[in-house]
Amino acid sequence: MRRTASLPIFIRGEGTLQQQIYRCIRQSIVDGLVDADSPLPSTRVLAADLRVSRTTTLLALEQLRAEGFIVAKPGSGTFVARQLPEHPLTSVVPTTSAVARPAFSQRGNQLARVPTPDRRRSAVPPCAFRLGTPALDLFPWRLWAQITRECLRALRPTQLDYSSLAGLHPLREAIAEQMQSRGTRCDAEQVHVIAGAQRGMDLIARLLLDAGDTALIEDPGYTGARGALVGAGAMVSPVPVDADGMMVDAIRVPDARLAYVTPSCQYPTGVAMSVARRLALLDWARRSQAWIVEDDYDCDIRHDRQPLPCLHALDPDGRVIYVGTFSKTLFPALRLGFLIVPRDLTAGFVAARLSTDLHPPVLEQRVLAAFIERGHYGRHLRRMQAAYAERLDALRRAIERSGAPMKMRRVQAGMHAVVDIDGVSAERVHTEAAALGVESMPLSAYYLGAGRRPNALLLGFGAVSPAAIRAGVSRLARAIDHARP
Repeated sequence: MRRTASLPIFIRGEGTLQQQIYRCIRQSIVDGLVDADSPLPSTRVLAADLRVSRTTTLLALEQLRAEGFIVAKPGSGTFVARQLPEHPLTSVVPTTSAVARPAFSQRGNQLARVPTPDRRRSAVPPCAFRLGTPALDLFPWRLWAQITRECLRALRPTQLDYSSLAGLHPLREAIAEQMQSRGTRCDAEQVHVIAGAQRGMDLIARLLLDAGDTALIEDPGYTGARGALVGAGAMVSPVPVDADGMMVDAIRVPDARLAYVTPSCQYPTGVAMSVARRLALLDWARRSQAWIVEDDYDCDIRHDRQPLPCLHALDPDGRVIYVGTFSKTLFPALRLGFLIVPRDLTAGFVAARLSTDLHPPVLEQRVLAAFIERGHYGRHLRRMQAAYAERLDALRRAIERSGAPMKMRRVQAGMHAVVDIDGVSAERVHTEAAALGVESMPLSAYYLGAGRRPNALLLGFGAVSPAAIRAGVSRLARAIDHARP
């Protein structure tokens, strides 16, 4: 507890320092402990007495002055006001009331209950075996900073105004050209730059689905997509996944409006959808007059074969909406992704941005466009391909040498592996591992439908070095021992 010798101000740790100083001085004035027109200590003296920054005391006194409790007299200092406010504002502390009040809507309650294992993030640096985070330690930060400075110097005042709703044209052109590596073609007008793939999923769901429409998702599947669909009021119907991807012949909903798939690297199992299944899904969409949302989140990282052309490349009817992201190839905080939209939907998607987010930040778009145009993006992907291959090999070898009852499944693409656990609950291992500072996620957390669920963990290997991976496997083996009955 700290007390100033000049005023009865007590610092007890309840609220911010600024709030506590403000409340104590205000209460002293209201209670008459400090006379009207009395001088107050300077902000410098208050800061020294209370051992806080001068900015803290300055902000507290500024709030009192704005509310009319104190006045500043140039050359003389700060004084208690001669005439106090007739109805001083008071801070209201929220309390739990016995009176019922409306909370979330029905749709809001559904959305709040969607499990989000994919969204577990913290301010601590990446550790084994964080999911969804790329090799931030290998990102060319100096090069990115240099391009950012160049883009800032080149900005003109007119470029600080609202920008193109679909994104900057140079970036859209660069993305359209980049998409040729995925075996498909599109023009820049079909490319819509978005604030991350999740924002794109939300936009798609709200534009293409009415409340009560049925949307198909993979089971197990990405919970972020499930949340976007539920947020749009859709009825979500799970479709099982096997070694060839979504089992199209298992679709039992004749009037489904949309299907969400991750064909290049199914999340979370990591399998690739076979060509036969891709063609079957396209045929289903054509017959059902439904849309397909292709999330190609980890398409650039392959481990055992060349990637198949994306589903969008096989679509003759314009029923596939492609979702891409730079969070996995560059860094998540960039919050930039893109959609490739059928030509007949392009104008509607652009108009809808007026009622949503307008467009992502312009500076980041300019930097990314330059990064791609100058060839840095392609070189970075090649470096990351080699780095992830090394980290995957480190994970495989560490598991084999651990002697723990773990078996890693074949990894075809991406930055995570599925590891089967024998003889002990994967959920219990996950809990014990967290206590040892190891991140993981049970595969069971991604299932929606009923039935037997695999006893396995998802382990990300992209975010940390081979040495950290080996240390993480050692701790994970200890967690398995602790989890045994």
